[in-house]
Amino acid sequence: MKKWGSRMQIKMGVFGTSMGAIDKEILTKALALGEAVAKEKCILITGATVGIPYAAAEGAKEEQGLVVGISPANNLQEHTKVYKMPTDFHDIIIYTGMGYEGRNLFNIKTADICLFLQGGIGTLNEFTLAYKEEKIIGVLKNTGGISEIFPEITYHLARKNSTKIIYEDDPKVLVRKCLGLLK
Repeated sequence: MKKWGSRMQIKMGVFGTSMGAIDKEILTKALALGEAVAKEKCILITGATVGIPYAAAEGAKEEQGLVVGISPANNLQEHTKVYKMPTDFHDIIIYTGMGYEGRNLFNIKTADICLFLQGGIGTLNEFTLAYKEEKIIGVLKNTGGISEIFPEITYHLARKNSTKIIYEDDPKVLVRKCLGLLK
């Protein structure tokens, strides 16, 4: 078993599309993002869902990483039967009973660094929460979806604050650059 060392306390959330058809190339990038988080000995936080977060969880587990899923459900039965969400690739699942929007806030507040790729309206909600909370934000470029317009959103619409945002094509480089900002 791997020893976690000094970075065990750093938590990185991965946020992105969980619904509909997702291009295999995007899922491969999400898997690589999860691997990169685990290789840096950080804890991966996800919404305990399918799609991009699930691929990131799988990638982290391939590198013996620690994965915490934060569910919108009240309990395991509701998580699997009502929300139809997975439990594999997660070491711990926290059941918030707060629905998606409440779960999103819990995810953002739990993560030290928030990583985004692709996404839809739920991902936009997570991004705006992370921006308002002044989290370190990393965006994997050229993945499509809502994350492609994050620069426009922050330039034109968002209040200015001290949020630091990094845009990068390579998952490993993105994780390392975000960690560099945390120090």
